[in-house]
Amino acid sequence: MMTAGPLNLLTDIEGVAVGHATDLALGSGVTAIVFDEPAIASGSVLGGAPGGRDTALLDPSMTVQVVDAFVLSGGSAFGLDAAGGVQAGLREIGRGFQVGAVRVPIVPQAILMDLLNGGDKDWGLHSPYREMGYEAFRAAGAGPFALGTVGAGTGATTATFKGGIGSASARTSAGHTVAALMAVNAMGSATVGDGPHFWAAPYEQDGEFGGLGLPEKFTEGHSALRMKGVNLKATTIGVIVTDAALTKAQAHRLSIMAHDGLARAVLPAHLPGDGDTIFSAATGARPLGDMTAFAELCHLATLVTARAVARGIYEATALPVPNAQAAWRDAFPLPAK
Repeated sequence: MMTAGPLNLLTDIEGVAVGHATDLALGSGVTAIVFDEPAIASGSVLGGAPGGRDTALLDPSMTVQVVDAFVLSGGSAFGLDAAGGVQAGLREIGRGFQVGAVRVPIVPQAILMDLLNGGDKDWGLHSPYREMGYEAFRAAGAGPFALGTVGAGTGATTATFKGGIGSASARTSAGHTVAALMAVNAMGSATVGDGPHFWAAPYEQDGEFGGLGLPEKFTEGHSALRMKGVNLKATTIGVIVTDAALTKAQAHRLSIMAHDGLARAVLPAHLPGDGDTIFSAATGARPLGDMTAFAELCHLATLVTARAVARGIYEATALPVPNAQAAWRDAFPLPAK
């Protein structure tokens, strides 16, 4: 049986900190994932319209093995400034890859498209994302962090309901922890048809996104194409992290398995207008063991990613702007406690 960590968040993994910068008026934000020590890292891009910074170095064949942080941001290509803010914060504390007398923080980034969500994007000459990146870095902590309409998920939308930040964790039978953090901004839908049920329902733990299960009966309409719009760009971006000791090639495989989770939670995923990108990292705190242990880790990477996607929709609230996309909670209010 799958067991979530004590927080059911990415920060269930020791040595991982998460921080958000959120601007509701802008309708956008930044999320920083910072490692206490450089972590073995990789990632994979399966969407047709990605945007990123320093993503090529994550290929298993490339020289650099470790990263200091990952950045997820709104703002489309403008948001790529955010990594500079996180890099500045890391440089400030003496982190980075040693090149002679200089340290260069390694900070890959992925962005999502949130420019058309109704927020005020008239920011003047320079975008606000570098400063937001620094703010997210400064806010990064090892404990609980907010989900929903925060950080990189602030302006996220989907075909049916408001998107947002979601996270989930699990432990393997050997005691390794694996966890995902996703900023859900999909072209497709995380919910079944027009109802409240989540495609990820079979993997839900402890009612983390409502405990509604799946519909009693599926109809043809449930799987009909629901898409955000014609000629729009989207992107679900995220990270999958474990405390196991992995090689860079194994970390790459973990990111591919996480994409399987995205495809189980969003219908359809990986469209030509999606930029679906998932980074992966291993802190190396626990020896891996045999190939069976790695297979279980990969399996759980799929499941925690699916759960994180559903939690991102479940926890989101609508932006406080005119004609904002409704949140799942607007359509299906939670019972009073």
